[in-house]
Amino acid sequence: MTPRLGFLGLGWIGRNRLEAIAASGAATVVAVADADGAPAAEAAAAHGAELLSPDDLLLSYQGLDGLVIATPSALHAEQATTALERGLAVFCQKPLARNAQECGAVVETARRSDRLLGVDLSYRHLAALEPVRQLLDAGALGEVYAADLVFHNAYGPDKAWFRDPVLSGGGCVIDLGIHLVDLVLHLLDRPKVEAITSRLYSRGRLLDPDPSVVEDYATVLLDLSTGTTVSLTCSWFLHAGLDAEIALVLHGTHGSVSVHNVDGSFYDFASHHRTSTTSRMLTGPPDAWGGRAAVAWVERLAHDPGFDPAVADMVAVTETLDGIYRR
Repeated sequence: MTPRLGFLGLGWIGRNRLEAIAASGAATVVAVADADGAPAAEAAAAHGAELLSPDDLLLSYQGLDGLVIATPSALHAEQATTALERGLAVFCQKPLARNAQECGAVVETARRSDRLLGVDLSYRHLAALEPVRQLLDAGALGEVYAADLVFHNAYGPDKAWFRDPVLSGGGCVIDLGIHLVDLVLHLLDRPKVEAITSRLYSRGRLLDPDPSVVEDYATVLLDLSTGTTVSLTCSWFLHAGLDAEIALVLHGTHGSVSVHNVDGSFYDFASHHRTSTTSRMLTGPPDAWGGRAAVAWVERLAHDPGFDPAVADMVAVTETLDGIYRR
């Protein structure tokens, strides 16, 4: 079948995912809604879709197979749950929920409803990651004993809700760090996180465990059940000298591998295999990866709308974030 989709939330990310899915031809854009009527009206006109209010799309509109959600984080869990209970498959922006309790409840709803639930962990779909996985599977790195993760965004978010802990669930860690926490656990075959140490800052001030503001800088150490130590640093508004610094480096007994952005770009990535003083490029830009996770979800939906147990990985990631936030 060709899935019939609704799109709830048409900001930059939501519109990008809509365009990627439409360009793939894997689904039909049937209905759109946004709290701001202007971007929704523009998307409706561009794709011949029905323009609805968010409530009408979420609660009563008929004739959909799935819903793509790209609204503020505080709304994700409730909106995803409502759609799943209506029998719709769901593709949701990260984070799926603000904490592990909410996340687990959404995943359980998908399981109970037997509906496909996907989360937009888009960095999993970088072309630069494919040779990394191949090296890991071949044992070329030996035992991976350390990982260094970095995600600095020199600009930070442009919406006020990102800075409200009730609406966002946290700051730069849940916004940026979530991608790298997911990636390292995904690449290392989901080891258990046994211990977490974190220090969170806002404008250079160390935050209390239960702050009334969100962090804009964080350092984290994760001790994994495999013996691997993971170091994560992420930030908004850092004086980094470039737009963004994004990197994942795995250190093994036989070699290391890195995935990193190129020249401060948010979009261009390369990967390298390193042994001693030698570095070999594995892959580089260009790579149109932004909407790849959304298209992969649609393609699965077309032949199997049922529950995918792999989404439970999101619960483990969110539990790790809860540990970082000490909640």
